[in-house]
Amino acid sequence: MREDYQVLIDEVTALLGTPATLENRDFGLIAFGAHEGDGDGEDGEDGALLMDPVRTRSILQRRSTARVRAWFESFGITRAVEPVRIPPDPSAGVLRGRICVPVRHGGVVLGYIWLLDDGALELSDPRLADVRAVADRIGSLLAAESRAGARLGDLLRALLTAAPGHRAAVEVAEAELAGELGSVAAGPLAMVAVVPWEEADGGSAAAPGIPGAVAVCAVRGAGLAVLVRLRSPGGVDPARTAAERLLRSPRAGAAAGIGEPCTGLGGVPGAWRQALAAARAARAESRLGPVARWDRIGPYRMLAALAPPPGSPGFPDSPGSPGSSAAGAPDPSVRALLEPGRREMARTAEAFLDCAGQAGRTAARLGIHRQTLYYRLSRVEQLTGLDLDDGEDRLLLHMALKAARLVRG
Repeated sequence: MREDYQVLIDEVTALLGTPATLENRDFGLIAFGAHEGDGDGEDGEDGALLMDPVRTRSILQRRSTARVRAWFESFGITRAVEPVRIPPDPSAGVLRGRICVPVRHGGVVLGYIWLLDDGALELSDPRLADVRAVADRIGSLLAAESRAGARLGDLLRALLTAAPGHRAAVEVAEAELAGELGSVAAGPLAMVAVVPWEEADGGSAAAPGIPGAVAVCAVRGAGLAVLVRLRSPGGVDPARTAAERLLRSPRAGAAAGIGEPCTGLGGVPGAWRQALAAARAARAESRLGPVARWDRIGPYRMLAALAPPPGSPGFPDSPGSPGSSAAGAPDPSVRALLEPGRREMARTAEAFLDCAGQAGRTAARLGIHRQTLYYRLSRVEQLTGLDLDDGEDRLLLHMALKAARLVRG
């Protein structure tokens, strides 16, 4: 279907003799039309006329900035039916004016065709009526893709949220999703998770413009789930590309995770849990993100199972586990340590354990004197009731602190 969009936008470019760009309603790039004058002027003037920072960014990064979006939307393009002329705004990087042709279907705007405008094209030009006809065809394609995407998203959500013990429900969801995906269902596949992501942020609507994504859904209490088709069984580059594309949208503190590749849909629920664990680890430890792979998050592979997201489907609660007294709650040993006024003590204890109990390394990492370190560690023992010379106590404290970090992330 992507090829259909490209053919249609090339048709617009040829019709008007100026480069056209097609974006979805979230300003994600779908297709763009090149023009023989793009950057070909002897002194660069043609390229300067045909390109500006906004178009260049849209093509290279496949998305416009929030400031540019606000400028365009201020001219009522979300409600417009007819083409809209938009003047330049150099402060936002919009160095050239544009004509926006809304792409609508069923009374709903689904995207925009953008035409770089030097003022020569009148809004009454009959060729714009032809462009509107192309926009209607694009609108029909986008609407069909949206319906198909919503169906695939619903089936993926059903597969991911089915209780592991309800084998019949899992098998039904798997069979229905396989029927929709056809040969793609046989793999290789990978799961990508993005957190945080609320259902209000959209699920299947995120799919257009994400290369390799075959199904997308928001999972309540967890995050955004993206099923990605891989080019080879061991190569996760398409999954990383999809994750990076999703993180380009303005979402404070968001991170993404990638599960191990799987062959067929049977491994998708497990890969989803891995991807979600990796995403949570990336939020908890900035050194792991913003995109983390399950096989590279170390102890967080175990900790994520011990401290699942509260209320998240497919993750059994684990009261009494080493990392928590209840799902998402800190172990009693670290509760006092995690109080707001004692976070420095918690940071010191975690650094000490990360450094394998080596005082010199720990003091250097924290930038404190050894005597200060020893004082803090004695206070940690008093607050927790744990003996830092005891291997099991150190293991419990280390796991509890990491689990608390994971839950806070």
